[in-house]
Amino acid sequence: MTEFLVIGLTIAICFFLVKSLRNHSKLPELPVKQPTGAPDVTVIIPARNEARQIERVVRSFSGLPVIVVDDSSSDGTAEQARMAGALVIAAPTLYAPAKGKPNACAAGARLAKTKWLLFVDADTWFEPGFAASIVSYAETNKLQMVTAFLHQHCITLAEKVVLPYAFALYFSGVSARRVNDSHSAEALANGQCILFERSAYDSIGGHGTVLNSVIEDVALARLAKRHALRLRVVRAERMGNVRMYDGLSSIWRGFEKNSFRFLLINPWSGAQVVLASILMTSWAPVLYLAYRDLPPSPAWPLLLIQTPALFLLVMPFILLAPWYGSCFVLAPAAVYLFQLIALNGMFATLTGRTSQWKGRRV
Repeated sequence: MTEFLVIGLTIAICFFLVKSLRNHSKLPELPVKQPTGAPDVTVIIPARNEARQIERVVRSFSGLPVIVVDDSSSDGTAEQARMAGALVIAAPTLYAPAKGKPNACAAGARLAKTKWLLFVDADTWFEPGFAASIVSYAETNKLQMVTAFLHQHCITLAEKVVLPYAFALYFSGVSARRVNDSHSAEALANGQCILFERSAYDSIGGHGTVLNSVIEDVALARLAKRHALRLRVVRAERMGNVRMYDGLSSIWRGFEKNSFRFLLINPWSGAQVVLASILMTSWAPVLYLAYRDLPPSPAWPLLLIQTPALFLLVMPFILLAPWYGSCFVLAPAAVYLFQLIALNGMFATLTGRTSQWKGRRV
């Protein structure tokens, strides 16, 4: 009976991990295009207390108009952005319940005069041909909105443990086919990088319609779907980079702010993510059950072949390896640490507890 339980739970775990890899790989990859001229695009960067990294993203778009919207920073963000070559404007006065990022993005969009608007975060950076590539991709495919997932840079141990697992779970609930199907209501966007055709952006009201949303990117994607915009979600890991968090404290606050709200706005996807995370927490108990009744001195090579439960237990490591690379041995720690972070986010949202993020309560 124990062996059947072990096999059943492990198959369920592997199902979601395979689904996650498949969903991620099914997103089209942004092709690299050598620029033949400057694209008709303005880069808009909302920034609050980003002095240590704003120069890097501004210089990613050398030769293009870049607008940095300074959201009441207290650390010299505006000065660093100007020195890097950006036009810097102050974000409009923020009135609750409006949120800082969509408020800043809307202000930058009002100032831009180009055909295309490229919204990127201050913690991103890009290869020189990125803007030309994403605009060319949109024009070639007659798209009005393109949003890209970027390469995640993880430096601290906490980042290396939690973030790859978090993305593996995220894509276990996201259907690459449905988010890119104009006839499906399932919507997805990555606020770190969104390209809009200006006329389409204005037609749906832009960020002004999602001022109160903490996860304004998904809210915009849902709005775009309702207005039948031609959109595409792509992968751009070869050309774009991001470092979302700089340690466990910021990971904790970031997921407290976003994780459970994403589940509420995308219930079907969220339900699958929750189920996958619950199944993953059974990994250690299942491992214990599988090893509990082993003989004292097992012949390991033969035992792995003869005992399906043990063979299957190594599969989660194999399936998580593409997310982790050489750090895949950290995956078991991520399962339980992430569960604590996610539960904290759930209770924060359900109880109305606000989170501290960049000096503001959100």
